[in-house]
Amino acid sequence: MNNSNRSKVAFVNTDDRKSGVASSIRALNINPVKNKNVLIKPNFNTSDPTPGSTHNDTLVALVEEIWKMGAKTVRLGERSYPLTRDVMAQKGVIPLMEKLDVNIVDFDDLAQKDWIKVDAGDSHWQDGFRIARPILESECLVSTCCLKTHQHGGVFTLSLKNHVGVVPTTRHGYDYMRELHASPHQRKLIAEINAPFTPDLIVLDGIDAFVDGGPASGKRASGDAFIASTDRVAIDAVGVAILKSLGSNGQIMKSKIFEQEQIARAAELGLGASSSSDIEVIPADDRSREYSDRVTAILNQG
Repeated sequence: MNNSNRSKVAFVNTDDRKSGVASSIRALNINPVKNKNVLIKPNFNTSDPTPGSTHNDTLVALVEEIWKMGAKTVRLGERSYPLTRDVMAQKGVIPLMEKLDVNIVDFDDLAQKDWIKVDAGDSHWQDGFRIARPILESECLVSTCCLKTHQHGGVFTLSLKNHVGVVPTTRHGYDYMRELHASPHQRKLIAEINAPFTPDLIVLDGIDAFVDGGPASGKRASGDAFIASTDRVAIDAVGVAILKSLGSNGQIMKSKIFEQEQIARAAELGLGASSSSDIEVIPADDRSREYSDRVTAILNQG
């Protein structure tokens, strides 16, 4: 793949979320949100402190940046556990979004007809799965995720796994989350959820990380990084490289990045980069270069 076709991942070394959001997006030199109706998908699986869930400062900074970039409207859409509205209330997100003129789309409140069936096809789902209609019909989808390991079978939860929140827990008499978590193919199922849609922008907050445990709580480390891309696979590959740089658990440290099942299956499905050579990591400034180079070296080693 020539340089012009490589997936760009902007890299910022920072401990400030507002500047991390702004600098990572600007370094990509794109504006996918201008004059668009934007839907943001955060990581609000639970209300646990960051990186258990998206930090409120990150969400606010992202919304403000999207408005500055000329979005027509901004909505926030999520399916949490157990109840999305309760998780958002516990985090104090609802009044923050009201102040920023952001409408909340609680996927728990969607009618049955608004959970769109995706046939199993050649996936590892027994009878396919369902995706929230607002995700499939969004004019511009922005996803923001955290940096963390996942002790319940996922190995890590970055951009690809963040989108488990666009699939229902139980709908149409079927428990999709039970199938996901009981399946020996869990990591492949996670990748397959991502096939029917494509985010226009992904921003990962890696200031705080779980290098073991997760997703709600775990062994903490300071990642001091923000990364942004339009490629979910590239984001996850660079995210795993950051976890490796911090010293993570055996499942992260002993496996090659593109042999991780989430990433391998996503690459197989054509959802993004298929190898480290398909990725260009771009330091946002001089301060970020040394850290970026170190992570890039790990990425290239696999």
